[in-house]
Amino acid sequence: MVISILLICCYICYITRVIDFHRFQASSVDPGAKSWKKCNIPSHWSGGCSIVPHTRDNRYCMEEGLYIESNVRGLDLKTGVFTYKQIKAATDNFAESNKLGEGGFGSVYKGSLLDGTLIAVKQLSSKSKQGNREFVNEIGMITGIQHPNVVRLHGCCAEHNHLLLVYEYMENNSLAHALFDQDKSKMKIDWPTRQRICVGVARGLAFLHEETTLEMVHRDIKAANILLDTDFTPKISDFGLAKLNEKENTHISTRVAGTLGYMAPEYALWGYLTYKADVYSFGVLALEIVAGKNNMKYQPNEDYVSLLDLVKIF
Repeated sequence: MVISILLICCYICYITRVIDFHRFQASSVDPGAKSWKKCNIPSHWSGGCSIVPHTRDNRYCMEEGLYIESNVRGLDLKTGVFTYKQIKAATDNFAESNKLGEGGFGSVYKGSLLDGTLIAVKQLSSKSKQGNREFVNEIGMITGIQHPNVVRLHGCCAEHNHLLLVYEYMENNSLAHALFDQDKSKMKIDWPTRQRICVGVARGLAFLHEETTLEMVHRDIKAANILLDTDFTPKISDFGLAKLNEKENTHISTRVAGTLGYMAPEYALWGYLTYKADVYSFGVLALEIVAGKNNMKYQPNEDYVSLLDLVKIF
């Protein structure tokens, strides 16, 4: 509990300079998605991407899928490569009863491999804003990473227009589900567990920032991207927007991507990206964990005081 209080106190000092991003509705920013489609198939994960005009032509989508498949299979991945047939069998043909959740990127299904291993399959929608660039980026960022507070990637599937990511199954879903869902009467998180979640996420971020070979900035730390196992151990997930740290530079100038309300002001306004952007997001997350309130539950037609405003008041 003491650690949680210290985290909140430090964070309060920082957010006094915060612009009221909570006035915006929660949404994921996907720059340039309306007029261009980015296809990032780099030979090195820190490399750039090719940009092609957006088209709805089915033949183009098929060719693009084949291109992704050949490049993914040609990489020296430290993870498995599954066939679409294997994933269909594991999820009982993506049965509705196995669906764990759904978002702008697509759907997540529970599955079981032949050896009995439970998995969570992220099926990227063909209309997903996350798209091919984030699919390949996520594989490159998380492959081979092993840490108690980072979700494990078992493998992937890239066959034609089928883009699937296979993760370890997390029994207690996401932190957002545990904290904010109305039907959460069966899930009680006591104070020691909340403290342990805060510390676990902090350790996971420290690992990503400083201890892994591919030092990175996650860019989308929020309750929905923190998964909980059967013991409520937190695990950071969703690396589609992660950026590698460029050690020769003091910061990364990049187009803004992430979730409004969790983004640091200097990043949201000017694209000035450092590890501090993740620390800011963690601060918002820590407030949500302690308060049990969603910072982004903004209701413009009602009298409403946001979580950040409440912290400023006190």
